[in-house]
Amino acid sequence: MTTSSHSSPPSPAARAHSFNAAAAQYAENRPSYPPALFDAIEELAGHPLTGARVADVGAGTGIATALLHARGAEVVAIEPGDGMAAQFRRALPDVPIVRGNGNALPLTDHSVDFLTYAQAWHWTDTTRSVPEALRVLRPGGALALWWNTNAVDVPWIAEQSERIRIHFGIDPVVEQNGSGLRTALADPTGRLNFAHRRVRWSRHVPIDTHLANIGSHSVFLVHDEEGTNAFLTEERNHLRTVFPDETVEETYVVELVVALTP
Repeated sequence: MTTSSHSSPPSPAARAHSFNAAAAQYAENRPSYPPALFDAIEELAGHPLTGARVADVGAGTGIATALLHARGAEVVAIEPGDGMAAQFRRALPDVPIVRGNGNALPLTDHSVDFLTYAQAWHWTDTTRSVPEALRVLRPGGALALWWNTNAVDVPWIAEQSERIRIHFGIDPVVEQNGSGLRTALADPTGRLNFAHRRVRWSRHVPIDTHLANIGSHSVFLVHDEEGTNAFLTEERNHLRTVFPDETVEETYVVELVVALTP
């Protein structure tokens, strides 16, 4: 197994900005979300997405935005990154997108029914993003946060996560399966009461798609290219032993939390 020497870890800002250069890779290979997730959001919110005014923050390339739009919501996307916003406009030319972030939302007071963050809330400063959410949501509106996390009870996924930890010096299980929820539940205002659901799902993809998917995560994007390529080459060999037909079953657990505004 290849190993990598570790200097000081890249800053959260550097990792957040790393996605812009890989926006096309992100859009093409990242997993989507199952219909059951949006059923759960509606159930916890107590009202449907159809016809609702929704702001999807940290929209990235529009993976979640497209599904919200297809659900019948009136969606506006909010995205700070140049590369991600450009990719979004190519994919969803008819959906409005506004430049901004969750710490200073470019929205008027009490203007939306849902405020959604797919894989994005952990990039915010909750001392600012929570008051902003409370400001822009109407009374009884819903703040919905979710993350696709790896199902580490699946042996090959657990083994891959350990190889990533050894090579890059960052534990993807802790990062993906814990940090988002910890951030979500750390409400500095004490005004949000989150309900929590898990939605398990899977998809079947070629090995190349799976490798491009994991390679689009910030821990890979900020690492030196030679080290990343060496890891992915070796990882392909590991995966071929588990999936000789070169079709990978990726299994996810979507961690969803929803809070209603007072």
